[in-house]
Amino acid sequence: MAEADDLQQHDDLDIHLREVQHLLARHKLVEDLVHRQDMPKHDLVENLVHKQHINELTHKLDSLHSADVAHILEALPVSERLFVWDLVKAERDGEILLEVSDAVRESLIEAMDSASLRAAAEQLDADELADLAPDLPHEVMEAVYQGLEPEEREQLRAAMSYPEDSVGALMDFEMVTVREDVSLEVVLRYLRRFDELPDHTDQLFVVDRDEHLRGVLPINRLLLNDPETEVSEIMLTDTLTLEPADEAETAAQAFERYDLVSAPVVDYHRKLVGRVTVATVVDFIREETESELLNQAGLREGEDIFAPVWDSVKNRWAWLAVNLVTAFIASRVIGAFEGSIEKLVALAALMPIVAGIGGNSGNQTITMIVRGIAMGQVQDEALTRLLKKEMGVALINGIAWGGLLGVLSWILYGSGKLGAVMTAAMTLNLLLAAIVGVMAPMIRHRFGQDPAVGSSVIITAVTDSGGFFIFLGLATIFLM
Repeated sequence: MAEADDLQQHDDLDIHLREVQHLLARHKLVEDLVHRQDMPKHDLVENLVHKQHINELTHKLDSLHSADVAHILEALPVSERLFVWDLVKAERDGEILLEVSDAVRESLIEAMDSASLRAAAEQLDADELADLAPDLPHEVMEAVYQGLEPEEREQLRAAMSYPEDSVGALMDFEMVTVREDVSLEVVLRYLRRFDELPDHTDQLFVVDRDEHLRGVLPINRLLLNDPETEVSEIMLTDTLTLEPADEAETAAQAFERYDLVSAPVVDYHRKLVGRVTVATVVDFIREETESELLNQAGLREGEDIFAPVWDSVKNRWAWLAVNLVTAFIASRVIGAFEGSIEKLVALAALMPIVAGIGGNSGNQTITMIVRGIAMGQVQDEALTRLLKKEMGVALINGIAWGGLLGVLSWILYGSGKLGAVMTAAMTLNLLLAAIVGVMAPMIRHRFGQDPAVGSSVIITAVTDSGGFFIFLGLATIFLM
Protein backbone atom coordinates (compact mmCIF):
# COMPACT_ATOMS: atom_id res chain seq x y z
CA MET A 1 0.00 0.00 0.00
CA ALA A 2 2.83 2.40 0.90
CA GLU A 3 4.55 1.64 -2.42
CA ALA A 4 1.33 2.41 -4.29
CA ASP A 5 1.05 5.76 -2.47
CA ASP A 6 4.66 6.59 -3.33
CA LEU A 7 4.06 5.78 -7.00
CA GLN A 8 0.90 7.91 -7.01
CA GLN A 9 2.74 10.85 -5.47
CA HIS A 10 5.55 10.47 -8.02
CA ASP A 11 3.06 10.36 -10.89
CA ASP A 12 1.29 13.46 -9.54
CA LEU A 13 4.62 15.27 -9.31
CA ASP A 14 5.44 14.40 -12.91
CA ILE A 15 2.02 15.71 -13.96
CA HIS A 16 2.60 18.99 -12.10
CA LEU A 17 6.00 19.37 -13.75
CA ARG A 18 4.61 18.75 -17.23
CA GLU A 19 1.79 21.23 -16.62
CA VAL A 20 4.23 23.95 -15.59
CA GLN A 21 6.48 23.18 -18.57
CA HIS A 22 3.43 23.32 -20.86
CA LEU A 23 2.37 26.69 -19.45
CA LEU A 24 5.91 28.04 -19.86
CA ALA A 25 6.12 26.82 -23.46
CA ARG A 26 2.68 28.26 -24.31
CA HIS A 27 3.58 31.54 -22.63
CA LYS A 28 6.76 31.86 -24.72
CA LEU A 29 5.05 30.82 -27.97
CA VAL A 30 2.04 33.15 -27.64
CA GLU A 31 4.10 36.12 -26.49
CA ASP A 32 6.48 35.67 -29.43
CA LEU A 33 3.52 35.56 -31.83
CA VAL A 34 1.87 38.63 -30.30
CA HIS A 35 5.18 40.48 -30.25
CA ARG A 36 5.60 39.96 -34.00
CA GLN A 37 2.02 41.02 -34.86
CA ASP A 38 1.37 44.50 -36.16
CA MET A 39 -2.01 45.48 -34.75
CA PRO A 40 -3.80 48.42 -33.12
CA LYS A 41 -3.11 48.81 -29.40
CA HIS A 42 -0.31 46.28 -29.70
CA ASP A 43 1.20 47.06 -26.28
CA LEU A 44 -2.15 46.70 -24.53
CA VAL A 45 -2.83 43.30 -26.14
CA GLU A 46 0.68 42.09 -25.35
CA ASN A 47 0.33 43.21 -21.74
CA LEU A 48 -3.04 41.45 -21.34
CA VAL A 49 -1.70 38.19 -22.82
CA HIS A 50 1.33 38.41 -20.56
CA LYS A 51 -0.79 38.91 -17.45
CA GLN A 52 -3.10 36.03 -18.38
CA HIS A 53 -0.26 33.52 -18.63
CA ILE A 54 1.42 34.87 -15.51
CA ASN A 55 -1.82 34.44 -13.56
CA GLU A 56 -2.18 30.85 -14.75
CA LEU A 57 1.35 29.99 -13.73
CA THR A 58 1.05 31.77 -10.39
CA HIS A 59 -2.21 29.99 -9.60
CA LYS A 60 -0.61 26.64 -10.44
CA LEU A 61 2.42 27.29 -8.23
CA ASP A 62 0.25 28.49 -5.35
CA SER A 63 -1.62 25.19 -5.38
CA LEU A 64 1.54 23.10 -4.96
CA HIS A 65 3.43 22.07 -1.83
CA SER A 66 6.78 23.80 -1.29
CA ALA A 67 8.64 20.51 -1.87
CA ASP A 68 6.85 20.08 -5.22
CA VAL A 69 7.75 23.61 -6.28
CA ALA A 70 11.36 22.86 -5.31
CA HIS A 71 11.35 19.75 -7.50
CA ILE A 72 9.95 21.73 -10.44
CA LEU A 73 12.61 24.42 -10.05
CA GLU A 74 15.34 21.75 -10.08
CA ALA A 75 13.93 20.27 -13.30
CA LEU A 76 13.85 23.56 -15.24
CA PRO A 77 16.69 25.21 -17.20
CA VAL A 78 18.18 28.22 -15.45
CA SER A 79 16.30 30.90 -17.42
CA GLU A 80 12.89 29.24 -16.90
CA ARG A 81 13.77 28.45 -13.29
CA LEU A 82 14.40 32.10 -12.48
CA PHE A 83 11.23 33.13 -14.32
CA VAL A 84 9.16 30.70 -12.21
CA TRP A 85 11.01 31.68 -9.04
CA ASP A 86 9.92 35.29 -9.51
CA LEU A 87 6.30 34.11 -9.57
CA VAL A 88 6.49 32.29 -6.21
CA LYS A 89 4.92 34.18 -3.36
CA ALA A 90 7.53 35.89 -1.18
CA GLU A 91 6.25 34.27 2.02
CA ARG A 92 7.12 30.83 0.59
CA ASP A 93 10.70 31.69 -0.43
CA GLY A 94 12.29 30.45 2.78
CA GLU A 95 10.56 27.06 2.76
CA ILE A 96 11.39 26.43 -0.88
CA LEU A 97 15.03 27.45 -0.47
CA LEU A 98 15.33 24.76 2.20
CA GLU A 99 13.85 22.12 -0.10
CA VAL A 100 15.96 22.64 -3.23
CA SER A 101 19.41 21.14 -3.71
CA ASP A 102 22.49 23.13 -2.71
CA ALA A 103 23.50 24.02 -6.27
CA VAL A 104 20.01 25.18 -7.27
CA ARG A 105 19.73 27.13 -4.03
CA GLU A 106 22.89 29.02 -4.96
CA SER A 107 21.43 30.02 -8.33
CA LEU A 108 18.21 31.25 -6.69
CA ILE A 109 20.03 33.21 -3.98
CA GLU A 110 22.23 34.89 -6.59
CA ALA A 111 19.06 36.16 -8.29
CA MET A 112 17.64 37.69 -5.09
CA ASP A 113 18.44 41.06 -3.57
CA SER A 114 19.40 41.51 0.09
CA ALA A 115 15.94 42.61 1.16
CA SER A 116 14.27 39.56 -0.37
CA LEU A 117 16.84 37.23 1.16
CA ARG A 118 16.37 38.77 4.58
CA ALA A 119 12.58 38.47 4.29
CA ALA A 120 12.90 34.81 3.29
CA ALA A 121 15.28 34.03 6.18
CA GLU A 122 13.09 35.76 8.74
CA GLN A 123 10.27 33.30 7.95
CA LEU A 124 12.34 30.35 9.23
CA ASP A 125 12.81 28.81 12.64
CA ALA A 126 16.27 28.77 14.23
CA ASP A 127 17.08 25.19 13.17
CA GLU A 128 15.94 25.87 9.58
CA LEU A 129 17.88 29.12 9.48
CA ALA A 130 21.00 27.23 10.52
CA ASP A 131 20.63 25.03 7.42
CA LEU A 132 20.31 28.04 5.15
CA ALA A 133 22.95 30.23 6.84
CA PRO A 134 26.05 28.94 4.98
CA ASP A 135 24.54 29.99 1.63
CA LEU A 136 23.42 33.47 2.69
CA PRO A 137 25.61 36.58 2.31
CA HIS A 138 27.26 37.59 5.58
CA GLU A 139 25.52 40.96 5.79
CA VAL A 140 22.09 39.34 5.30
CA MET A 141 22.78 36.75 7.96
CA GLU A 142 24.02 39.41 10.36
CA ALA A 143 20.87 41.51 9.86
CA VAL A 144 18.64 38.47 10.43
CA TYR A 145 20.59 37.49 13.54
CA GLN A 146 20.21 40.96 15.05
CA GLY A 147 16.46 40.76 14.51
CA LEU A 148 16.02 37.53 16.48
CA GLU A 149 14.81 37.24 20.04
CA PRO A 150 17.54 36.33 22.60
CA GLU A 151 16.20 32.77 22.92
CA GLU A 152 16.18 32.33 19.14
CA ARG A 153 19.72 33.69 18.91
CA GLU A 154 20.89 31.12 21.41
CA GLN A 155 19.12 28.35 19.51
CA LEU A 156 20.69 29.50 16.24
CA ARG A 157 24.16 29.58 17.79
CA ALA A 158 23.61 26.09 19.17
CA ALA A 159 22.35 24.70 15.86
CA MET A 160 25.27 26.17 13.92
CA SER A 161 27.89 24.95 16.39
CA TYR A 162 27.47 21.26 15.50
CA PRO A 163 28.96 19.43 12.49
CA GLU A 164 26.63 18.67 9.58
CA ASP A 165 26.74 14.92 10.28
CA SER A 166 25.77 15.20 13.96
CA VAL A 167 22.46 14.94 15.80
CA GLY A 168 22.81 18.59 16.80
CA ALA A 169 22.54 19.59 13.15
CA LEU A 170 19.34 17.55 12.74
CA MET A 171 17.46 18.60 15.87
CA ASP A 172 14.76 21.24 16.04
CA PHE A 173 13.47 23.22 18.99
CA GLU A 174 9.72 22.91 18.44
CA MET A 175 8.45 20.56 21.14
CA VAL A 176 5.86 20.36 23.89
CA THR A 177 7.02 19.86 27.49
CA VAL A 178 4.93 19.12 30.60
CA ARG A 179 5.56 18.49 34.30
CA GLU A 180 5.22 15.07 35.88
CA ASP A 181 3.17 16.23 38.89
CA VAL A 182 0.12 17.43 36.93
CA SER A 183 -2.95 15.50 35.83
CA LEU A 184 -3.77 14.51 32.28
CA GLU A 185 -6.74 16.90 32.39
CA VAL A 186 -4.33 19.78 32.97
CA VAL A 187 -2.15 18.59 30.09
CA LEU A 188 -5.16 18.42 27.76
CA ARG A 189 -6.25 21.94 28.69
CA TYR A 190 -2.69 23.11 28.07
CA LEU A 191 -2.61 21.52 24.62
CA ARG A 192 -5.91 23.15 23.64
CA ARG A 193 -4.21 26.53 23.94
CA PHE A 194 -2.04 25.72 20.90
CA ASP A 195 -3.24 26.68 17.44
CA GLU A 196 -1.51 23.52 16.23
CA LEU A 197 1.02 21.08 17.60
CA PRO A 198 4.53 20.86 16.17
CA ASP A 199 4.82 18.45 13.25
CA HIS A 200 5.35 14.77 14.16
CA THR A 201 4.30 15.23 17.78
CA ASP A 202 3.76 11.63 18.87
CA GLN A 203 4.86 12.22 22.47
CA LEU A 204 5.23 15.01 25.01
CA PHE A 205 8.48 15.45 26.90
CA VAL A 206 8.25 15.39 30.69
CA VAL A 207 10.75 17.72 32.38
CA ASP A 208 11.41 19.10 35.86
CA ARG A 209 11.69 22.78 36.73
CA ASP A 210 15.29 22.87 35.48
CA GLU A 211 14.30 21.36 32.12
CA HIS A 212 15.93 18.00 32.85
CA LEU A 213 14.23 15.17 31.00
CA ARG A 214 12.27 12.88 33.30
CA GLY A 215 10.48 10.79 30.67
CA VAL A 216 8.05 10.94 27.77
CA LEU A 217 4.26 10.88 27.60
CA PRO A 218 3.01 9.21 24.37
CA ILE A 219 -0.09 10.87 22.93
CA ASN A 220 -2.00 7.56 22.91
CA ARG A 221 -1.48 7.18 26.68
CA LEU A 222 -2.60 10.74 27.20
CA LEU A 223 -5.86 10.12 25.32
CA LEU A 224 -6.69 6.65 26.63
CA ASN A 225 -6.14 7.08 30.36
CA ASP A 226 -8.33 8.65 33.04
CA PRO A 227 -8.00 12.47 32.94
CA GLU A 228 -7.48 12.48 36.73
CA THR A 229 -4.34 10.33 36.40
CA GLU A 230 -1.06 12.11 37.02
CA VAL A 231 1.58 12.23 34.30
CA SER A 232 4.15 10.51 36.55
CA GLU A 233 1.96 7.39 36.77
CA ILE A 234 1.85 6.64 33.03
CA MET A 235 4.92 8.35 31.54
CA LEU A 236 7.74 6.24 30.11
CA THR A 237 11.09 6.67 31.80
CA ASP A 238 13.03 4.04 29.86
CA THR A 239 13.16 5.78 26.50
CA LEU A 240 15.76 6.36 23.82
CA THR A 241 17.61 9.67 24.11
CA LEU A 242 20.17 11.25 21.81
CA GLU A 243 22.96 13.73 22.46
CA PRO A 244 23.87 16.62 20.15
CA ALA A 245 27.36 15.24 19.51
CA ASP A 246 26.07 11.80 18.43
CA GLU A 247 26.53 10.88 14.78
CA ALA A 248 23.49 11.56 12.62
CA GLU A 249 23.99 8.15 11.03
CA THR A 250 23.61 6.50 14.44
CA ALA A 251 20.36 8.37 15.03
CA ALA A 252 19.06 7.32 11.59
CA GLN A 253 19.78 3.67 12.42
CA ALA A 254 17.95 4.03 15.74
CA PHE A 255 14.89 5.52 14.05
CA GLU A 256 14.85 2.68 11.54
CA ARG A 257 15.42 -0.04 14.16
CA TYR A 258 12.81 1.14 16.65
CA ASP A 259 10.30 2.74 14.23
CA LEU A 260 10.55 6.11 15.97
CA VAL A 261 8.63 9.24 15.03
CA SER A 262 10.55 11.57 17.35
CA ALA A 263 13.30 11.32 19.95
CA PRO A 264 14.50 13.76 22.64
CA VAL A 265 17.97 15.31 22.49
CA VAL A 266 19.63 15.94 25.87
CA ASP A 267 22.98 17.35 26.94
CA TYR A 268 25.47 15.71 29.30
CA HIS A 269 23.33 16.73 32.30
CA ARG A 270 20.16 15.25 30.71
CA LYS A 271 18.79 18.72 30.13
CA LEU A 272 16.36 18.72 27.20
CA VAL A 273 17.79 20.81 24.36
CA GLY A 274 15.73 19.71 21.36
CA ARG A 275 14.28 16.79 19.46
CA VAL A 276 14.86 14.87 16.23
CA THR A 277 11.90 13.88 14.03
CA VAL A 278 11.50 11.17 11.44
CA ALA A 279 11.05 13.79 8.69
CA THR A 280 14.54 15.18 9.36
CA VAL A 281 16.00 11.68 9.50
CA VAL A 282 14.42 10.75 6.17
CA ASP A 283 15.88 13.90 4.58
CA PHE A 284 19.30 13.01 6.00
CA ILE A 285 19.12 9.45 4.65
CA ARG A 286 18.08 10.69 1.21
CA GLU A 287 20.93 13.20 1.08
CA GLU A 288 23.43 10.57 2.23
CA THR A 289 22.20 8.16 -0.42
CA GLU A 290 22.51 10.75 -3.18
CA SER A 291 25.96 11.72 -1.92
CA GLU A 292 27.08 8.09 -1.89
CA LEU A 293 25.90 7.50 -5.46
CA LEU A 294 27.78 10.57 -6.67
CA ASN A 295 30.89 9.74 -4.66
CA GLN A 296 31.08 6.27 -6.15
CA ALA A 297 31.48 7.93 -9.54
CA GLY A 298 33.96 10.48 -8.19
CA LEU A 299 31.54 13.41 -8.39
CA ARG A 300 31.03 16.23 -5.94
CA GLU A 301 27.50 16.35 -4.58
CA GLY A 302 25.30 19.29 -5.37
CA GLU A 303 25.90 19.78 -9.10
CA ASP A 304 22.95 21.42 -10.81
CA ILE A 305 22.00 19.36 -13.85
CA PHE A 306 21.40 22.63 -15.74
CA ALA A 307 24.54 24.32 -14.39
CA PRO A 308 26.81 26.29 -16.75
CA VAL A 309 29.31 24.16 -18.65
CA TRP A 310 32.33 25.44 -16.75
CA ASP A 311 30.78 24.65 -13.35
CA SER A 312 30.15 21.06 -14.42
CA VAL A 313 33.67 20.78 -15.82
CA LYS A 314 35.16 21.86 -12.48
CA ASN A 315 33.01 19.33 -10.66
CA ARG A 316 34.09 16.41 -12.81
CA TRP A 317 37.68 17.03 -13.86
CA ALA A 318 39.51 15.56 -10.83
CA TRP A 319 38.41 11.95 -11.14
CA LEU A 320 38.46 12.15 -14.93
CA ALA A 321 42.14 13.06 -14.59
CA VAL A 322 42.63 10.00 -12.39
CA ASN A 323 40.76 7.92 -14.96
CA LEU A 324 42.97 9.28 -17.72
CA VAL A 325 46.12 8.24 -15.85
CA THR A 326 44.78 4.75 -15.14
CA ALA A 327 43.61 4.36 -18.77
CA PHE A 328 47.10 5.33 -19.91
CA ILE A 329 48.60 2.72 -17.59
CA ALA A 330 46.20 0.09 -19.00
CA SER A 331 47.23 1.06 -22.54
CA ARG A 332 50.91 0.67 -21.60
CA VAL A 333 50.15 -2.77 -20.21
CA ILE A 334 48.60 -3.73 -23.55
CA GLY A 335 51.53 -2.13 -25.38
CA ALA A 336 53.98 -4.33 -23.49
CA PHE A 337 52.31 -7.38 -25.03
CA GLU A 338 51.95 -6.11 -28.61
CA GLY A 339 54.06 -8.98 -29.90
CA SER A 340 51.78 -11.59 -28.33
CA ILE A 341 48.65 -9.89 -29.67
CA GLU A 342 50.12 -9.74 -33.19
CA LYS A 343 50.83 -13.47 -33.12
CA LEU A 344 47.42 -14.41 -31.69
CA VAL A 345 44.71 -11.91 -32.67
CA ALA A 346 42.14 -13.75 -30.51
CA LEU A 347 43.76 -12.15 -27.46
CA ALA A 348 42.53 -8.70 -28.56
CA ALA A 349 38.96 -9.99 -28.79
CA LEU A 350 38.99 -11.78 -25.44
CA MET A 351 40.89 -9.46 -23.10
CA PRO A 352 38.05 -6.86 -22.71
CA ILE A 353 35.85 -9.66 -21.33
CA VAL A 354 38.32 -10.41 -18.53
CA ALA A 355 38.60 -6.73 -17.57
CA GLY A 356 34.85 -6.03 -17.84
CA ILE A 357 33.73 -8.97 -15.69
CA GLY A 358 36.38 -8.10 -13.09
CA GLY A 359 35.16 -4.49 -12.88
CA ASN A 360 31.55 -5.57 -12.49
CA SER A 361 32.41 -8.05 -9.74
CA GLY A 362 34.53 -5.46 -7.92
CA ASN A 363 31.72 -2.91 -8.00
CA GLN A 364 29.37 -5.49 -6.47
CA THR A 365 31.85 -6.07 -3.64
CA ILE A 366 32.38 -2.35 -3.04
CA THR A 367 28.63 -1.70 -2.97
CA MET A 368 28.13 -4.38 -0.30
CA ILE A 369 31.05 -3.14 1.83
CA VAL A 370 30.04 0.53 1.62
CA ARG A 371 26.46 -0.38 2.51
CA GLY A 372 27.67 -2.45 5.47
CA ILE A 373 29.82 0.44 6.72
CA ALA A 374 26.90 2.88 6.35
CA MET A 375 24.60 0.55 8.30
CA GLY A 376 27.17 0.08 11.07
CA GLN A 377 27.50 -3.63 10.29
CA VAL A 378 31.19 -3.58 9.32
CA GLN A 379 33.99 -2.87 11.79
CA ASP A 380 37.73 -2.71 11.14
CA GLU A 381 38.36 -6.06 12.82
CA ALA A 382 36.09 -7.73 10.24
CA LEU A 383 38.58 -7.05 7.42
CA THR A 384 40.17 -10.52 7.38
CA ARG A 385 36.83 -12.30 7.59
CA LEU A 386 35.37 -10.20 4.77
CA LEU A 387 38.43 -10.77 2.60
CA LYS A 388 38.14 -14.54 3.01
CA LYS A 389 34.44 -14.49 2.23
CA GLU A 390 34.69 -12.29 -0.87
CA MET A 391 37.69 -14.21 -2.18
CA GLY A 392 35.71 -17.42 -1.77
CA VAL A 393 32.86 -15.94 -3.80
CA ALA A 394 35.33 -14.71 -6.44
CA LEU A 395 37.02 -18.12 -6.64
CA ILE A 396 33.74 -19.96 -7.23
CA ASN A 397 32.53 -17.39 -9.78
CA GLY A 398 35.91 -17.42 -11.50
CA ILE A 399 36.00 -21.19 -11.88
CA ALA A 400 32.33 -21.38 -12.96
CA TRP A 401 32.08 -18.45 -15.39
CA GLY A 402 35.74 -18.50 -16.34
CA GLY A 403 35.37 -22.20 -17.14
CA LEU A 404 32.36 -21.45 -19.34
CA LEU A 405 34.26 -18.72 -21.21
CA GLY A 406 37.24 -21.06 -21.49
CA VAL A 407 35.10 -23.71 -23.18
CA LEU A 408 33.61 -21.12 -25.55
CA SER A 409 37.10 -19.84 -26.39
CA TRP A 410 38.24 -23.39 -27.08
CA ILE A 411 35.27 -23.96 -29.41
CA LEU A 412 35.67 -20.62 -31.22
CA TYR A 413 39.44 -20.65 -31.67
CA GLY A 414 40.22 -24.37 -31.52
CA SER A 415 42.79 -24.00 -28.74
CA GLY A 416 42.45 -25.82 -25.42
CA LYS A 417 45.40 -23.87 -24.02
CA LEU A 418 43.68 -20.57 -24.86
CA GLY A 419 40.56 -21.80 -23.04
CA ALA A 420 42.64 -22.71 -19.97
CA VAL A 421 44.34 -19.30 -20.02
CA MET A 422 40.95 -17.62 -20.24
CA THR A 423 39.66 -19.56 -17.22
CA ALA A 424 42.77 -18.84 -15.15
CA ALA A 425 42.82 -15.13 -16.07
CA MET A 426 39.16 -14.71 -15.24
CA THR A 427 39.58 -16.38 -11.86
CA LEU A 428 42.69 -14.37 -10.93
CA ASN A 429 41.13 -11.06 -11.97
CA LEU A 430 37.98 -11.77 -9.94
CA LEU A 431 40.20 -12.52 -6.93
CA LEU A 432 42.02 -9.22 -7.51
CA ALA A 433 38.67 -7.41 -7.76
CA ALA A 434 37.51 -8.99 -4.49
CA ILE A 435 40.66 -7.90 -2.65
CA VAL A 436 40.51 -4.31 -3.91
CA GLY A 437 36.71 -4.17 -3.45
CA VAL A 438 37.14 -4.94 0.25
CA MET A 439 40.40 -3.12 0.95
CA ALA A 440 39.70 0.22 -0.76
CA PRO A 441 36.57 1.24 1.20
CA MET A 442 37.81 -0.34 4.45
CA ILE A 443 41.12 1.56 4.34
CA ARG A 444 39.39 4.85 3.56
CA HIS A 445 36.95 4.24 6.40
CA ARG A 446 39.78 3.44 8.81
CA PHE A 447 41.44 6.80 8.05
CA GLY A 448 38.17 8.70 8.49
CA GLN A 449 37.47 9.21 4.76
CA ASP A 450 34.25 8.57 2.87
CA PRO A 451 34.54 4.92 1.74
CA ALA A 452 32.36 5.56 -1.33
CA VAL A 453 34.42 8.38 -2.86
CA GLY A 454 35.69 7.38 -6.29
CA SER A 455 35.26 3.68 -5.52
CA SER A 456 33.98 2.72 -8.98
CA VAL A 457 36.83 4.66 -10.60
CA ILE A 458 39.39 2.85 -8.45
CA ILE A 459 38.02 -0.63 -9.04
CA THR A 460 37.72 -0.06 -12.79
CA ALA A 461 41.32 1.12 -12.98
CA VAL A 462 42.66 -1.86 -11.05
CA THR A 463 40.62 -4.55 -12.81
CA ASP A 464 41.35 -3.10 -16.28
CA SER A 465 45.11 -2.87 -15.84
CA GLY A 466 45.27 -6.00 -13.72
CA GLY A 467 42.99 -7.98 -16.03
CA PHE A 468 44.99 -7.06 -19.13
CA PHE A 469 48.28 -7.87 -17.42
CA ILE A 470 47.09 -11.22 -16.05
CA PHE A 471 45.47 -12.39 -19.29
CA LEU A 472 48.19 -11.25 -21.66
CA GLY A 473 50.92 -12.38 -19.30
CA LEU A 474 49.50 -15.89 -19.02
CA ALA A 475 48.93 -15.99 -22.77
CA THR A 476 52.53 -14.97 -23.44
CA ILE A 477 53.88 -17.64 -21.08
CA PHE A 478 51.73 -20.57 -22.13
CA LEU A 479 50.75 -19.86 -25.77
CA MET A 480 53.79 -18.22 -27.35
